[in-house]
Order: sequence, then C-alpha cells, then structure tokens
Amino acid sequence: MGAKQPEILIYRTTWCPYCVRAKRLLVERKGMQVTEIDIEQDPLKKEEMLAKSGGRRTVPQIFINGQHIGGCDDLEALERAGNLDKLLLLNTQ
Repeated sequence: MGAKQPEILIYRTTWCPYCVRAKRLLVERKGMQVTEIDIEQDPLKKEEMLAKSGGRRTVPQIFINGQHIGGCDDLEALERAGNLDKLLLLNTQ
C-alpha cells in the first residue's frame, strides 16, 4: 500500500531497563523498526542527545520523525492515551 515506516530514533545505554521497555513497545507490539544509538559507546552522541532533547540526561530519549517524544514513561503515556498509533501513522501515507 506504499506505507512508509516512520523514522524512530532511540538514544540508549546497554544496561537501561526503560530502554528495553520502550524498544519492546515499539518493535514487538507496534511492529516498528528503530535506530538505536548507544550513548556509552560514543560521547559525541550523548552531546547530540542532550542538544536534541533540550538537556534531558536520562535514557531512553525517543524521537519519532524528528519529534522529541521523551522517555519510556512519555512513550507509554502516549500509548495509554491512544495517541501513539496516530503519531506512528502520521507520516505513513
């Protein structure tokens, strides 16, 4: 149908349980592909995350089509409110 996958970017660390939860929601439950950036491996990516997220230091920091979603709690709140699917489908036409 020509559906286009939204660009989903997750800044994460390898040991973060919230990162695992966010990825599980997006990948396993929603069937999305995500790009993960490990901020422990590349200090410049941590600086990039801080700049893009308005200084938020916690992980994960999640972006969908360039829009800052926030962390795992923010992502799950979108899902509970019924707004995550709308955001994921917004640019898939």
